[in-house]
Amino acid sequence: MGLRIGVVAVQGNVSEHVSAIERAAATTGHEVHVVEIRESGIVPGCDALALPGGESTTISRLLGTEGIDEEIVAHVEAGKPVLATCAGLIVASRDARDDRVDTLGVVDVSVDRNAFGRQVDSFEAALDVAGLDDPFHAVFIRAPVVDEVGPDVTVLATVEDRPVAIRDGPVVATSFHPELTDDDRLHRLALFDPLAATA
Repeated sequence: MGLRIGVVAVQGNVSEHVSAIERAAATTGHEVHVVEIRESGIVPGCDALALPGGESTTISRLLGTEGIDEEIVAHVEAGKPVLATCAGLIVASRDARDDRVDTLGVVDVSVDRNAFGRQVDSFEAALDVAGLDDPFHAVFIRAPVVDEVGPDVTVLATVEDRPVAIRDGPVVATSFHPELTDDDRLHRLALFDPLAATA
């Protein structure tokens, strides 16, 4: 039957994550069924999740309206993998420092939204990421940055000594958009490596 991986599809780079997951599955030899999640009742049947970027206030509101937020929290509490990118990191955090964002609290970090500036300040960088042998070409678009990490959070990558990729239990979260490149290694690291370890 293979793995069932959900992409939270209320907003953001949904199709890009679907494609990256399918590439990662092909690379690792997994059979995978990717589902787009726009309503409650789907997350409980998923082995892993991707929480894409987009607009964090909108994403958090829609997750609450649809009842998906509590399902994601239960997914993480069950130890199932999640990859949260850009606005997904903000929504997953403990504290977005913005009352408009109802965070999920599944990652013990506080986040500075738009830390790297506005759209015109978008940039790309070759990052050394813990767990990857070679640098990862990272695309930052209105990117947040982690400004405080909890004691059990592992920093995987930094820019100017500021965390831009972290792991907290089953969740890997990035300030950048790994789905916007052809490199599927972060999707493998976050979603497939943990599932292979428990298989």
